[in-house]
Amino acid sequence: MNQTSIDYGMRTHLNAPYETAIEQVTAALKAEGFGVLTTIDVKATLKQKLDVDFRRYVILGACNPPLAHRALSTELEIGLLLPCNVIVYEDESGAGSVVSIVDPQAMLGAGINPALAPVADEAAARLRRVLESLNAS
Repeated sequence: MNQTSIDYGMRTHLNAPYETAIEQVTAALKAEGFGVLTTIDVKATLKQKLDVDFRRYVILGACNPPLAHRALSTELEIGLLLPCNVIVYEDESGAGSVVSIVDPQAMLGAGINPALAPVADEAAARLRRVLESLNAS
């Protein structure tokens, strides 16, 4: 289980089947104060809308209410970037899973209200701990 960074997110591989990975991710998010507001089953959606097959893949919309409140109180338009997306999908073998979490600091990049930086920093730290806890299990 190694963790790598990509430009817009943080990623790790779990030696756990897809369903187990979703349960582990949801529990790790909860431990850091995030709830899952939305769940998008990409495989089912693509099958239903386009009649195409795709690997098992879910997008979880994770929200930490105190952080969201702070962000929205600072910049009302930040709602365009909420909630934080977390994806879980089967790896190529079908035996393991990949977890990727958006990096709030990368999302806020240049040109965003600098007063949001502390919120992004705290959210990023919490989400990094989510990945660390997944790697430790």
